[in-house]
Amino acid sequence: MKNLRIIFTAALLVIVFTVQALPSVKSKTIPENKRDAITASLIQGLNSDNTGLITSSAYMLGEFKMEEAVIPLMKLLHSGKNEDIRIAAALALYKIENPRGIFAVKQAIRFDDSERVKKLCANFYNDFMFNRKSVISIARK
Repeated sequence: MKNLRIIFTAALLVIVFTVQALPSVKSKTIPENKRDAITASLIQGLNSDNTGLITSSAYMLGEFKMEEAVIPLMKLLHSGKNEDIRIAAALALYKIENPRGIFAVKQAIRFDDSERVKKLCANFYNDFMFNRKSVISIARK
């Protein structure tokens, strides 16, 4: 019984110290004094030859909802060299929620050559419209 109590106490201490040592979850905001530089760097990343850098840059632009990136992301959605790049651009436009970007995602459903891109763009667009209707109906109540 005494051994069980020691093991339980040790396990509890490990859990407590582990939870305290974990970094806190940070919000998805950028300090204003760094926002322009970060936006410029991420947009420059969209013009790279490295597919991983392009998709990562597009993803981060969407995560931070950087409106300044809507036009470059739309260009990427229309003329990205592979499916992954076009999907990353569509996802970023969906997250930014700019009307021009959402319209570009809607057009990709009709005009993209890839069925995979069309399907994911349809998912993004439908989710956007569903959530928008929910917000409008809540606002009317």
